[in-house]
Amino acid sequence: MRLPDFEAWAMFAAVVEHRSFTDAAKALSVSKATVSKAVTRLEEHLDTSLFNRTSRRLALTESGKRLADHAHRILAEGQAAEEAARDETAELSGVVRLGAPMTFGLLRVAPLVAQFTKEHPLVDVDLHLSDAQIDIVDMGLDATIRIADMPDSSLRARRLADVTMHVIASPAYLDERGRPQHPTDLGSHDCLCYSNVAAPDVWRFSGPGQQNVVVQVRSRITVNSGEAMLPALRMGVGIARLPDFIIGDALAKGEVEEILVDWRPAPFGLHLVTPPSRLRPARVEALLDYLTKHHGC
Repeated sequence: MRLPDFEAWAMFAAVVEHRSFTDAAKALSVSKATVSKAVTRLEEHLDTSLFNRTSRRLALTESGKRLADHAHRILAEGQAAEEAARDETAELSGVVRLGAPMTFGLLRVAPLVAQFTKEHPLVDVDLHLSDAQIDIVDMGLDATIRIADMPDSSLRARRLADVTMHVIASPAYLDERGRPQHPTDLGSHDCLCYSNVAAPDVWRFSGPGQQNVVVQVRSRITVNSGEAMLPALRMGVGIARLPDFIIGDALAKGEVEEILVDWRPAPFGLHLVTPPSRLRPARVEALLDYLTKHHGC
């Protein structure tokens, strides 16, 4: 049995990550020729080209695209195995790369990261905040927090909690336009919609007697950040559907009013998502356990 050329797979992964043979060589502290020979060796063994090379551009072939994830996993598994061995006797140290949604990240995750790094002074955290759907493998993240219904995938997802959604509007808007008593009443109202979902203008509700209602609303403003709806909400532009961590303060101050309290939008799951590998450095496991314990949803 011929063993896989793990070194060549790892160097291929580095070239994909850095999009350059030269930068991959610098990251690996080897010569460019070493990296180039390893990738060529892998291409000859697989009998396929992994890159289209020109003097100005380096692009993956279709075969390269299909194999890139496998290469990343091989490299990550090797790095994790070595780090796990060192972690058995060493204090937690190194970098953890974590992703999170923008507003939830600012309000809930950033304070936890600060406290975690204070308790583990040799651990650094690279926190990436974005509401966009990101590829955590391609971005090299150790984990990310997602507020969504998770589709089936090769990623591993740990559900931490449900995120309760509220339907709200300003008292001024409701005084002028009326207070909806049933989800179907939303058809005659202006709404504010969140674009980072499959169907922003389709709202689903569960109500008395386990009734389920699906309503298509008219969106006056569609935006990819829930927090960005707040100015329009306060100004009475329309009705929005938002989680408690965004509108909790506005509700408490009376700036917005909750409606349709007997008809709840389906909650989204708060998930901690990691790449497929079960083997992770101790510093990553420690941060994941800390977030699981203190997520404060």
